[in-house]
Amino acid sequence: MPFVMADNPQPAPTLQTWRLTLAYDGTDFRGWQVQPDEVTVQGELQAALGRITGESPLPQGSGRTDAGVHALGQVASFQLAAPIPAENLQRALNRTLPPSIRILEARTAPDTFHARHSSVAKTYEYRVYRGEICPPLLARYVYACRWSMDMEALQRSARLFEGEHDFLSFAATDPDLTTRIASSSHDLDHEITTPPTTAATVKTIYSSGWEERKSEGGELLVYRVRGNGFLHHMVRNLVGTMLDVGRGHLRYEEIAEIFVARDRAAAGPTAPARGLFLISVEYDEEVERPPMDI
Repeated sequence: MPFVMADNPQPAPTLQTWRLTLAYDGTDFRGWQVQPDEVTVQGELQAALGRITGESPLPQGSGRTDAGVHALGQVASFQLAAPIPAENLQRALNRTLPPSIRILEARTAPDTFHARHSSVAKTYEYRVYRGEICPPLLARYVYACRWSMDMEALQRSARLFEGEHDFLSFAATDPDLTTRIASSSHDLDHEITTPPTTAATVKTIYSSGWEERKSEGGELLVYRVRGNGFLHHMVRNLVGTMLDVGRGHLRYEEIAEIFVARDRAAAGPTAPARGLFLISVEYDEEVERPPMDI
């Protein structure tokens, strides 16, 4: 049988790693991560990429924000074969995505870049509205709280979270294993959780503090925290605990005992998702540019 040369196979397309910085209003999304029959930020971004490029990579975020949580500087990474200029991709995505998601920057990245694995620090803010009546245009982005607050106790409690600690007492486990019990504290929720057996619960917090800002019809108390990583619901649980300190239901000295307990039931309630913002994500080679504000 004569030897027949096979057709030369086509070379596989070269994949380029992409990095997006995006902002979104999390109110109408079931969080970042794709879920069956639910509208999520990751799902909307994947669908938009499919419509624009014909490819459907699953964008990997720097972290999985929960339902109702917002972002001003989320970072996502994925790979595409389509050769498209960064400016064109950003423009096309912003035309295709819903208005509640905006791409602030699109650029190519080294093949080793991964939005989550490459990050070295994140900054979150939690916003508490202190006026008598919360303006309706602000209500989606703050926790309206009229309790009298001891600012000195609030600030002292925030400083206790700085440094390296085991934050198991301030972490929720898998949401499917979490039983929520409504408390009498407005719409704060207490959680009964099963402690994880393998999760790394030791994190380093670089800065933790409260500040007062003027806002329409009142003022905001803003908690700002920067660390090398955060556990599920950790920031919201820190805030709920500190608000209990600020209104006199807990002494800030008891926070040391909460750390030692390594038990979610020892800490305070979980603050509502709507007040939480992922502000920025940092990487070894740079610090993210200041994000847009809401």
